[in-house]
Amino acid sequence: MTWLVTGGAGYIGSHVVQAFLEAGLPVVVVDDLSTGHRSFVPAEVPFIQADINDTPVLTGTLREHEVAGIVHVAGFKYAGVSVQEPLQTYRANVSGTVSVLQAARDAGVPNLVFSSSAATYGTPQTETVTEDTATGPESPYGESKLIGEWLIADEARATGLRHTSLRYFNVVGSGYPHLVDTSPHNLFPLVFDAILDGRQPTIFGDDYPTPDGTCVRDYIHVSDLAVSHVSAARRLQAGEELAPVYNLGSGDGTSVRQIMDAMAAVTGRDVAPQIKDRRPGDPPRIVAEGALAARDIDWAMRHSLEQMVESAWTARQRWQDRAQD
Repeated sequence: MTWLVTGGAGYIGSHVVQAFLEAGLPVVVVDDLSTGHRSFVPAEVPFIQADINDTPVLTGTLREHEVAGIVHVAGFKYAGVSVQEPLQTYRANVSGTVSVLQAARDAGVPNLVFSSSAATYGTPQTETVTEDTATGPESPYGESKLIGEWLIADEARATGLRHTSLRYFNVVGSGYPHLVDTSPHNLFPLVFDAILDGRQPTIFGDDYPTPDGTCVRDYIHVSDLAVSHVSAARRLQAGEELAPVYNLGSGDGTSVRQIMDAMAAVTGRDVAPQIKDRRPGDPPRIVAEGALAARDIDWAMRHSLEQMVESAWTARQRWQDRAQD
C-alpha cells in the first residue's frame, strides 16, 4: 500500500520519496511548493500541489490512493526566522499537523512518521543528547515541533494511531545530483554561496573549549536519514511498536573548522574563513547519541564528512548550471 509524503518536493522530503521508491514502496506527494521544487518529484509519483492545512484535499488524497501511512515532513523549518515569524511558523507546523492528523483520522490511516527536530532540545546542559534529555526549545520553530510531537501522542492515545517522531540534527549532503539543499539559512548552502561569489565564509568564535576552538555540531547525511524513515514506516505498517521519539545523530560531531577544511579539499577553492566573535548562546558542543535509532530503525552513519561535502557540492554546482541555462 501507498505512503503519503507531505513536503515531498523539498530537500529532505524528496530524499525520503526516493528511499521509498528504492525500497519498492509506492508513494504520493503533497507539497505547496512554497520552498520545494516540482522537479524534485519523480514523474511517476502522483503529485498534489496543496497546502497541508487544506484538510479535505489531504483526506481525499489519502482515500483515493488507499494510503497506509503518512511521513509528515512538510513544515516551516527556519529556526532563526521563526522568531520574527511565529504565526507563520505555528500555522505551518502546528495547525498543519492538526490538519494532517484530522485527515488521517477521517480516512482511517493508522500510521505516521513525523519529521521533528533537534531544536526541541534548545541548548541542552549535556554534551551528548539522548532521547531522555530534557526538552527546552528556544524558538517558535523548536516549540512548534515539540507541540507537533505532543499532538501526535495525544491523537495516538485517542485513536490508536501508530507513530514515531524522528529528531534530526544537521542534515547535509545529497543522495542524487538533482536534489539540492536550497535553504538560504543552512550552513552548507551559505558557505557554497560564499565560495561561488568569491567571498569569505564566516566562523563565529574560535576560542571554544573544543579540539580546534570552533563549535562542534552533529552533521548527518540526508540519504542516511531517509533510509530510517522507510524502516520506521515498514515497522509501523507491520503493527510493531516503536519508541515515540528517536534521535538521528552521529554520536561524535564535527567542528565548524573541520567543515571548512573539508570544503576546501573538495572544492579546490580557497576557503579561508573570517573569524568573528562568538554568537550569544552558542554552546561549544551539541552531539546526539543515535544508538536507539540504530537498534530499531536502521539508523547508521554511512557517509564520511568528505562524502557529505562532495555530494552537496556536486548537487549545488548542478543546480547553479541549471539556473544559468
